[in-house]
Order: sequence, then structure tokens, then C-alpha cells
Amino acid sequence: MSKLDFNLKDAVSRRYSMRTFTSKEVSAETRQKILDYAEKLSNPFGPKIRIKFIEKQTSAEGEKLGTYGIIKNAKLFLGVAVKNVPGAQEGLGYEFEQLVLYMTSLGLGTCWIGGTFDRGAFAEAMKPEADEIFTIICPVGYGTGKKRFFEKIMRLNLKADSRLPWDKLFFNGDFENPLSAGACPDYEEALEFLRQAPSAVNKQPWRVVFDEKKRAFHFFEKHSMAGAGGAVDIQLVDMGIGMNHFHLAAEEKGLKGHFEKVQPAMQLPENTDYITSWVME
Repeated sequence: MSKLDFNLKDAVSRRYSMRTFTSKEVSAETRQKILDYAEKLSNPFGPKIRIKFIEKQTSAEGEKLGTYGIIKNAKLFLGVAVKNVPGAQEGLGYEFEQLVLYMTSLGLGTCWIGGTFDRGAFAEAMKPEADEIFTIICPVGYGTGKKRFFEKIMRLNLKADSRLPWDKLFFNGDFENPLSAGACPDYEEALEFLRQAPSAVNKQPWRVVFDEKKRAFHFFEKHSMAGAGGAVDIQLVDMGIGMNHFHLAAEEKGLKGHFEKVQPAMQLPENTDYITSWVME
């Protein structure tokens, strides 16, 4: 999409993983807006995702749906599935995060829930095809305006409101040299939007090397969770989320470029894999 239908900076700053919802219904009109917006989306890494609204009431006391904490009072979810082909998980993260930001702009709360949730009724409603992976559900609704005590403790434990500093995430030329913001001022905001992106248990798997000679930013996945690199790698979804933030912020500034695999020749740290590159145009 060439122009966003919402304020990117506002949506990124307001989005957080909401786990407590009110009884206020998401109207049919709002649901249709979400479906219409999702239909227009695509991603540069894999096939288009498939989403579906799923109604499942969680109790007022809360229900543990996976490793992401107890979800309370939610009754509407989005299920997310995608064909299991190379690039699918990065594409899922990229495309669905843009939808999450759009829903945030509508005043809705969301929470990425991936990997280990109890599929049960969700899979029955989603009916994933044999060639699809179904790794994400997301409650959608309205919040109370304040986090309950459990949520505050969980966010503190996950350090959910903190991010790794620039010198741990971004590098210049190779992994030996941290990248200073002044080295690529046009992209400083795009990198900061990437740094602020959400990730599973706040592991922030993205590492980026600026390649001045090739006029590119090389994106790498730093494996730090069980299952990383496997058939279902939730950190690849995280990579897609981060790359969406970077891409949208670059486009907002009028910076032209595209994602392309260019296989940079450099020594990689342990447990680190090359994913793709943003090549300037």
C-alpha cells in the first residue's frame, strides 16, 4: 500500500499487548472495516495470510491461552494462517502487524499470541488446510484503560517496555562495529521504529548491518528461543513484524527501497542467520 490509512507514529506508540478487555462489542461495521483493510494488504516475503474472526468467550477470571499470560474477558479473536512455504512466517508477521496497527488506530486493543496456544476450539473454527501453518491468534476488543496488577508484573518480568540499545541491534559494515545514528541519518527513524517493534517475550531477534557500499541494510535473526530455526519459528514472525515497522517508517519519509536476498559475505555471530536485505533505490 503506497499510503497508510492511519498515523504510523501514533499507532506504534499506542499499541501494547492488551490482556484485559471490557464487555463492549466490536461492531459489525468495525469488523468489516478490518476485513476490508486486511484484503488490501500483502507482504514482500511469502503468500498472503488468511484471517478469520473467531468467537470464543474467555472468563472474567481470565484464561491462560499460552505462554503470553492470562487473557481476560476477550470474546473475539482473529485467527491467522498461511501456506507453509519459504518466507511464510516472515510474511505473516509483516502483514498481520500492519493490520494490528490499523486496529490500534481504530481504538482497539490486541495481543499477539503465538506458538504454544491451545488450538482446540480455535483450530476447529479456523479449519487450517493441510498445507497451512496456524500459529497465531489475536484477541480483539476494547480495553479498560488501565492494566491490572498481573499484567504490570508480567510486563516488568518480560521487560516489555524496554528495548535493547542501538549498539546491540544495529551495526556498520560488519558485526564488529556498532552503528551510530549519524552514519545513516535518513534511516534513523526507520531503525528506531524497528527497535520499538513487539516480539515474543520481548526477545528482539532482529540484528541489522548497514552496508554503505551496497546501499543496503542486511537483516539477521538472532536465535534466542527454543524452536528457533525449526519448521515453526516464532522469531521469524517477529522478524516480519520488525521489518514491517522499518518498511512503513521508510515509506513515510519517502525513502525508496525493496527487500531482496543478496547474501552478504561476512562473519556471523553464533546462532545468527541471514534473512533478507533492504536495498535502497
